Amino acid sequence: MDDRCRLYLITPPVLPAGFPDLLAQALDAGDVACLQLRLKDAAEDEIKRAVETLMPIAQARDVAFILNDSARLAHALGCDGAHLGQTDGDHAGARKLLQGKILGITCHASRHLAMEAGELEADYVAFGAFFPTSTKETLHKADPEILEWWSEMMEVPSVAIGGITPVNCGPLVRAGTDFLAVVGAVWNHAEGPGAGVRTMNAAIAEALAGLDRGS
Repeated sequence: MDDRCRLYLITPPVLPAGFPDLLAQALDAGDVACLQLRLKDAAEDEIKRAVETLMPIAQARDVAFILNDSARLAHALGCDGAHLGQTDGDHAGARKLLQGKILGITCHASRHLAMEAGELEADYVAFGAFFPTSTKETLHKADPEILEWWSEMMEVPSVAIGGITPVNCGPLVRAGTDFLAVVGAVWNHAEGPGAGVRTMNAAIAEALAGLDRGS
């Protein structure tokens, strides 16, 4: 994984008509490290169909395809990895199942949970929410300081999530997060998802340039 902050794209809560084309537009517009398929409460058959349709689009562009919530299903469908919340099964078992694959674990705003995930050899830990978000109910509020602490303490990458936009992402980038997870900033962009990706990458570059200048 890159040592500079990159974009971690999450699918919208409900996939709109024509989403494969929208996804291709987004991924062709600029650097995206990962795509997470996140379909909460969807039937397993629906998830399988989405994986079969969307994973080739991502992988053809060297974008890792991550399935939310289920290590079992991610393994069965040949995904590049899984992202698990704190209540999504046995994390240690998921690590064994996904050998050679990516395992990410939600750690909210908890240093303790992050250390546990690091000990399990998770490939990344996710902190958030950093800002209000309409994508999901916000039960945990994180502060950029946890990103700074983690980047100084650990080599395991961190993902920042929760209401992140081009306007507010600067402090998270400067705090040392490795990835910015975004939903609405890309899919709800007024000029389309391609413009959303370009705008987010420009904001990341601006924040990193500020670091290089020592600002």
